[in-house]
Amino acid sequence: MTERQRWTADRIPDQTERVFVVTGANSGLGLATTRALARRGGHVILAVRDEDKGRRAAARITAEQPDARLDVRRIDLADLDSVRAFAERLHADHGRVDVLVNNAGVMAPPRTLSAQGHEVQFAANHLGHFALTGLLLDLLAAGRDPRVVTVSSLNHRQGRLNFDDLAGERRYSPMGFYNQSKLANAVFGRELHRRLTEAGSPVRSLLAHPGYTATNLQFDGPVALWSVLFGRIGGPLLAQSPDRGALPQLYAATAPDVTGGDFVGPDGLGELRGGPTRVRLSAAAEDAETGRRLWEVSQDLTGVRFVFPTPV
Repeated sequence: MTERQRWTADRIPDQTERVFVVTGANSGLGLATTRALARRGGHVILAVRDEDKGRRAAARITAEQPDARLDVRRIDLADLDSVRAFAERLHADHGRVDVLVNNAGVMAPPRTLSAQGHEVQFAANHLGHFALTGLLLDLLAAGRDPRVVTVSSLNHRQGRLNFDDLAGERRYSPMGFYNQSKLANAVFGRELHRRLTEAGSPVRSLLAHPGYTATNLQFDGPVALWSVLFGRIGGPLLAQSPDRGALPQLYAATAPDVTGGDFVGPDGLGELRGGPTRVRLSAAAEDAETGRRLWEVSQDLTGVRFVFPTPV
């Protein structure tokens, strides 16, 4: 695309009466996504770990857009009990969800275990979103043009799924396990697409990545040399803003011409920045056997079994 042709948030179609769930909506890409959807009339449920931060984020948006329809709800994606509680509350007062944006993420902390004993990046970035998607699938099937958008990363191409040591008991690298979790996102989104297609479900599974975007994600863990060089020094010079970085996931969530299974990322050099375009997944993410194995492992670790509703 040329700069003139590039898709921007101004081209999001009217989203009035559509219901979105955005995880990690209080900052960074999630906040930018929520703001853009609200601006086009969407009813956005901010699924956040810290409700105070979520309410402050919602207040900033409503200060700019007094008619914004926002709802702040707590979810800790690293805690499967919290994921189930969130889904139960949503079922109690919503008959449908039109789009689920699996956006929240944890990046490169010291080795930490979740409430259920899983490595926290794999738990929050993948298992929590796997469980949430499965628990909301019936609400999504009732939606209008329903979609699941799972946010991966360029780093998925450096990832490796170590099925024999997913919790990092034998060896742990903060960035290595971040890359693993981002590969898991990509494998999940692709495998979900296969299964939805086979079931004839109206729900579409799409993937997106933000390129290199200046968010606070890289500062969630301890300060390391790569964080200083690429986050605090390189970020302001090289990275896009969250508003720009959110464009691929906004495109996947709203553009009328997307197809199930699409992976959307920036169109610039190295997919680091630019307008949204279709990009390629790694061979590992496309591998059907890897998808099947991750799916089975994820079901076992979460206890969530997907039921694929078909059109009536």
